[in-house]
Amino acid sequence: MPIDATLPYDDQNIFAKILRGEIPCRKVYEDEFALAFDDINPQAPTHVLVIPKGAYVSWDDFSERGSEAEIAGLARAVGRVARDAGLVDPGYRLLINTGVNSHQEVPHLHVHIFGGKPLGPMLAR
Repeated sequence: MPIDATLPYDDQNIFAKILRGEIPCRKVYEDEFALAFDDINPQAPTHVLVIPKGAYVSWDDFSERGSEAEIAGLARAVGRVARDAGLVDPGYRLLINTGVNSHQEVPHLHVHIFGGKPLGPMLAR
């Protein structure tokens, strides 16, 4: 069910539970600012989610309330995961869904990293 990204942060969402260690994940990368793990329903041969460790619902929420260190840390984590996965050449796609119209399903900011095959056009006309 798509999420209304204007709602307050729900600390019972699945990613909050993963961050607290209540639900396991296949961890790809972790540092003080971000956690990256394999998506449980991959849409490409490589499909990793990178999430900030703070309680942020969406990109606009994160960019407004996140510290400079958190924002830089998430950006660096995304780049590191892409490099470590060998996706820089031939390429990869980043996707952040926000709100109902984008079909955001978990009310915690997350960056999808897709790669490992030609991904086709981004949006159908």
